[in-house]
Amino acid sequence: MTKYPEYSVLISVYYKEQPEWFQDAIESILNQTVPPSEIVLVEDGPLTDELYKIVDKYAQNPIFKIVPLEKNVGLGLALREGLKQCKNDLIARMDTDDIAVPNRCEKQLKKFIEDSNLDIVGCWENEFWGNSINDAFSCHKVPEKHDEIVKFMRRRCALLHPTVIFKKTAVLKAGNYQHRPLFEDYDLFVRMLQTGSKCYNLQESLYSLRVNPNLFKRRGGFKYGLTQLKFKYEMYRSGFSSFLDFFISGLGHFCVCIMPNKGRSLFYKTILRVFVSFYFIFAISHIFEESLTNALYSI
Repeated sequence: MTKYPEYSVLISVYYKEQPEWFQDAIESILNQTVPPSEIVLVEDGPLTDELYKIVDKYAQNPIFKIVPLEKNVGLGLALREGLKQCKNDLIARMDTDDIAVPNRCEKQLKKFIEDSNLDIVGCWENEFWGNSINDAFSCHKVPEKHDEIVKFMRRRCALLHPTVIFKKTAVLKAGNYQHRPLFEDYDLFVRMLQTGSKCYNLQESLYSLRVNPNLFKRRGGFKYGLTQLKFKYEMYRSGFSSFLDFFISGLGHFCVCIMPNKGRSLFYKTILRVFVSFYFIFAISHIFEESLTNALYSI
């Protein structure tokens, strides 16, 4: 039998979470075919009574480590503190309203066993509405190998944050999570790549992401558009991407941000995913790869 390394799970919860979804997320982690030896749960500020009841229920389990924060500090700083508390070098991320398939962590851990040089292993994710993972409307696909991921990352994030298992040592080497509202994950992954981290994405969906209209609202608006422009410009200034990358991805993303919410929702649910699918089809055959990549990156 394969001997799997021990790993921690890092979760952050705040007062706006849905209690039933929060419990479903935790249960999906507890029911992994290779269970974690530790679950670090960060309370990002005071919670509701309903959420506290769920936390209290699981706090009786010795594998849980509860990290309460006096006030809401945002996802980046909450995960920064939680990561410091993790005892294992391998850490799986998990969001509080999603569901991991039972063998998600087992398959990712196998990849770490196969290639000890890896620092991040992610996967694809299915996106679904409401309460049933059977209502998936799309699959978010990302490139497989390190070089492909780096190239993709210059214009769009190629590592899906809640799906990854990463090494604590690599995260700390890159400076840990920073306060980067809405871009905590992208910012961290860019810094990890810049400090030499190696990454890989399993080419299958092992995670189900719950989507609601508020997700698309959060990705829109003039203020959000300016925030992402600033972030993309800093990527360019750091040397990670070119000015052309900044111009194409920053301007394209800004246009999507200022769309009406219905248009933006349609774009993310259908058009964007179709372009991603075409990217994978053509990349395999290496036909028109460069021109297609440029078209994809312009989204």
